[in-house]
Amino acid sequence: MIATSIVIPAYNEASRLHDGFARLSPVLDQLGRDETEVIIVDDGSSDATMDVARELYGTLASALFLRQPENRGKGAAVRLGVSVASAQYVIAADADMSINPKHFPDLVAALADADMVPGSRVDEGHIQYESKVRTIAGKGFSRLARHYSGTTLRDTQCGCKGYRRGPARMLALLGMVDGFAFDVELLFLATQLGLRVTPINVTWDDVPGSSVNLNRHVLGMLGDLRSIKHTRYVNPVVELAPDVDVTAIDTLARQTRMRGLVVARGAENALLVLPRDGAVAGHTIAQSLAGTLRTATLSELAKRTYDAV
Repeated sequence: MIATSIVIPAYNEASRLHDGFARLSPVLDQLGRDETEVIIVDDGSSDATMDVARELYGTLASALFLRQPENRGKGAAVRLGVSVASAQYVIAADADMSINPKHFPDLVAALADADMVPGSRVDEGHIQYESKVRTIAGKGFSRLARHYSGTTLRDTQCGCKGYRRGPARMLALLGMVDGFAFDVELLFLATQLGLRVTPINVTWDDVPGSSVNLNRHVLGMLGDLRSIKHTRYVNPVVELAPDVDVTAIDTLARQTRMRGLVVARGAENALLVLPRDGAVAGHTIAQSLAGTLRTATLSELAKRTYDAV
């Protein structure tokens, strides 16, 4: 039985994967190697990231290696990994494991009473980076992130977050930001859905070689921030009876080759939430289960329980 899935997005990380694996390895023993699934998502790397990942993680009992055909962005890579995660608890972590993996069991424990557990590097009100310029830039970005997303968290960009699988899948289906501002969008969506978000303090090492480049990414991140509140989050759904059996849906999802689906249950109905390109398969599912294929907005999907299919 897989208890924890660890999703690791990686873009040109061949030189940093060894140290990351060394930091994670003792925690895999603690979590249970046979009970832990590691999902590496290569985001279109141009180096040997996938080869190194297979060499290091390929000995695990449950390891999955996915590759994007081109570099789409960290947000897209994390959403892909979440869409195939099989465990009840899902942790997204950077390839270098700069957030000390010793906190992973704490994340899992906190998920007993929360839907989302972001790590927080904040110490005395701010995050201290390796340079004064980056620290000042981080403070400015944090203010903008809180303004545009409505979150109260000061550390939106921590590369380590824990989720229950159902809410994680819901966020992945709704998310649209592919770049580094995807974390802010996730927190915005979590707030809109009414998820229970409980941050925990984590320790970290500022590992050199990050693919985040302020000069190259800042304009795109600011543009993504400004767009979040104005985005119309609409997904195709199949409206079903509130007590619909997930097992029946799972069988149909496999037949139609759909993955990463969520049943959003409310008092009056259950909405099977599909990817934005999933309407055709949704039509087949609707016919088989006597449901209705339509679209649903973010507000209609809020304040429900979320079961992964």
